[in-house]
Amino acid sequence: MKTLKDCIDFANENKVSFLATADGDQPRVRALGFWFADETGFYFQTGSIKTLYRQLLKNPKTEACFYHHNGMISTMLRVNGAVEFIDDLRLKEKVLIERPFLKEFGLTIESPGLIIFRIAHGEAHFWTMENNLKPKEMIRF
Repeated sequence: MKTLKDCIDFANENKVSFLATADGDQPRVRALGFWFADETGFYFQTGSIKTLYRQLLKNPKTEACFYHHNGMISTMLRVNGAVEFIDDLRLKEKVLIERPFLKEFGLTIESPGLIIFRIAHGEAHFWTMENNLKPKEMIRF
């Protein structure tokens, strides 16, 4: 049986994620460079000018998908929950160190446009072809 630690490890090893939001009654999904996961949640960074941010403000419910392609034995992790926006100077400093390209956009620790959010509580499950027709084994966190 998979655990939250398995989810954290998988997300941290597969940094390209897909994040779903809602725009009114229209679902939207996009690839997003995932930042990191730990016991406190799955962390993402975006900018306040992005449509993604405005959609999450209106409806914080989301689902992220992490995918590892390995031929016919690919694995997918889906994580869902409501996002929490984090205004923490230590995290903003960390993201600017780990993502130096953000500084090229003029973002600083004090920038209101530097948005950090996480999925701290929700459900996750793994999918493979092997378990395709089996009931989902949900991991609650």
